Amino acid sequence: MEMLNIDDEVLSAWLDGELDAAQAVQVEAWLRDHPDDAARVQRWRADGGALRERLAPLLHEPVPDALRGAVLAQPGRAAGWRLAAAVAGLLLTGGLAGAGLMWQAQRGGLVALPAPGWTQRATVAHAVYAPEVRHPVEVDTTQGTEAEQRAQEEHLSRWLTKRLGLPVKLFDLRAMGFELVGGRLLPDAKAPSAQLMYQNASGQRVTVYLRKPEASTAAAFRYERQGDLGMFYWVDGPGGYALVGPLPREQLLALAESIYRQGQAAPAR
Repeated sequence: MEMLNIDDEVLSAWLDGELDAAQAVQVEAWLRDHPDDAARVQRWRADGGALRERLAPLLHEPVPDALRGAVLAQPGRAAGWRLAAAVAGLLLTGGLAGAGLMWQAQRGGLVALPAPGWTQRATVAHAVYAPEVRHPVEVDTTQGTEAEQRAQEEHLSRWLTKRLGLPVKLFDLRAMGFELVGGRLLPDAKAPSAQLMYQNASGQRVTVYLRKPEASTAAAFRYERQGDLGMFYWVDGPGGYALVGPLPREQLLALAESIYRQGQAAPAR
């Protein structure tokens, strides 16, 4: 039997039930002998359970009348009834996670739709990890020499790209005063998601939540505010993005637009 190299990727795969029986036995033996890793995996499981518990009521909410009205009331759309039927089908199958117009239309105020559940998970993840002092990220890109930091950035991008099944680019926000701290893998409703964390000189942190959206998820660009946290979220190509942070709307918008442009300009490293 091939022996596994037990790292965070293997531990995450075990937690997600992605290993075969023989591999799972190896991981379980490892966790018995490595209590620190076992405790860390338990924290991951607790985070996932907390997210599921927090969001479970949303699965049973009725479709808001405002949503139906917004879809049916779109002006200048020859295929209005076909659009409405498509959205109704998504609602019935539970696949509506951000239906709406392209971000230019959203910013023009043409439609107001409720936030999809994954954006709430993005907010919860920010609230959990942004205050952390010692362990804000799984892969820290701030330690060591410049060459070691670059190596960690490349590792983080490759690892998250592999686990999420979509290109994960590490965005450069230094022009706006934010340095990359690192990133982590997170649980999502059906597949892994990821969080990138950035910090400015004042210690303010913003996070970028990335996930692979369902095939039927429409593109959107919207702003939400929950307490002290603002969030811009959108879907672009294969990825869903949510930028979360305790910043004024215009500052957060500038960061979101930079992330969007960088995502359009080049593939992940």
